Amino acid sequence: MSVIPALETERLILRAPTTEDWPEYSALMMSDRSVFMGGPFSIDFAWGLFCHDVAQWTLMGHGALMIEKRRSGMCLGQVGINHGPLFPEHELGWLVYPHAEGKGYACEAATALRHWAFHDRKLETLVSYIDPSNIRSRSLAERLGAELDTKATGPEPTDLVYRHPMN
Repeated sequence: MSVIPALETERLILRAPTTEDWPEYSALMMSDRSVFMGGPFSIDFAWGLFCHDVAQWTLMGHGALMIEKRRSGMCLGQVGINHGPLFPEHELGWLVYPHAEGKGYACEAATALRHWAFHDRKLETLVSYIDPSNIRSRSLAERLGAELDTKATGPEPTDLVYRHPMN
């Protein structure tokens, strides 16, 4: 069984998901804000995604971490590494709740998890699969230094694949 790490940055704690995170997570996943992730999802499907994010720690040695604001303890969203039969490569993904957008939290969290993935987990590659219409995630991937890899394929034929540099 893999231990779920807690990672810290200047402003954030990245920690294991808990059942207390479910209400806000499910609200986002059942809303139109999840359209770039394949949603909106039913409550049953959203629960499956939430459990999937936790189960990957045992099955793959990585998974999702909740993004928590260090000072207030407020949950801001999630960052995670996906892999398995649905993902051609290890994928770095993120989501932030509406109250946390535009403050650099996703970038800070993704940078920390990417560093962990390359240095602690020893992954050799890391990509982000992004819907072409998701301008905000594309911009974030580029801010993170990821470059569009037109030769790689994603889980969906229309996905753009951004390849992350080892940091």
